[in-house]
Amino acid sequence: MKTIGLIGGMSWESSVLYYRLINSTINRRLGGLHSAQLLMYSLDFAAIEKLQHEGDWDGAAKLSIDAARRLEAGGADFFLIGAINPATIYCDNRPPGERGN
Repeated sequence: MKTIGLIGGMSWESSVLYYRLINSTINRRLGGLHSAQLLMYSLDFAAIEKLQHEGDWDGAAKLSIDAARRLEAGGADFFLIGAINPATIYCDNRPPGERGN
């Protein structure tokens, strides 16, 4: 089983929901006592919101990218972003040839 890295913390309430959804899906598919191999990095949303309010999207992106690198260093095989804002930040900071828009 691969290890999932989950960037959470856009609100701790939503992080709980993503954690529960991932684990219940794994358990439903594999049965028994199975659960996900999962690492979570929870960001402090107050810091993200402050940077967004100041228009510092690069700073917000750096926090999300740092979280992804920490998950990778911890052994995550891939990562998921448990919110819309960081996904938008990530997409906007990819080189132009890699952007989906």
